[in-house]
Amino acid sequence: MNLLIAQMISLKRVQQSIQTLIGQILSEATILKYVMQLHHTLAAWEQSAIEQLLQMPAMHVDETSLRVDRKNHWIHVCSAGHITYKFLHPKRGLAAIEASGVIPRYGGVIIHDCWASYLSYDQCGHGLCGSHLLRELTFVIDSNNYAWAANMKRLTGNEYKNLQKRYRNILTRGAKQLPPIP
Repeated sequence: MNLLIAQMISLKRVQQSIQTLIGQILSEATILKYVMQLHHTLAAWEQSAIEQLLQMPAMHVDETSLRVDRKNHWIHVCSAGHITYKFLHPKRGLAAIEASGVIPRYGGVIIHDCWASYLSYDQCGHGLCGSHLLRELTFVIDSNNYAWAANMKRLTGNEYKNLQKRYRNILTRGAKQLPPIP
């Protein structure tokens, strides 16, 4: 099942690999039956993982696209400690977040990018992901060459003493350099 699920090898290639390994051809139905058995076996683990995530004080959330039947779907990820829960949905937005049933029930702090769908949940706290912020700063530096963004990027990597004072100072200078928002 690793070949099919984790390695994302096509069903036909999995059949060919198994035939090469054991000299027997397994039907697609047999292979898919094993996948369904695995799915049902993991259902209890999934519920337990969700319940554990809901008890964590902070949880990282993100999403990434995946092609399914030649269409974009989204893998929504919630992780904390050693637990990672992934939920596949054809939508990226609020409908998918609601369907996953984790963030709407969560009362801790979610760490995420600045995506508005996450920010719409006010029953939990919010923290912005440092990696996402650094990528956004890199874009601002590369596209506009703003000195405040380069200063901010250096600040986040090197200086923790007087962080709050310097952080606000740089943002104030940055606001003066930015064009007005329409």
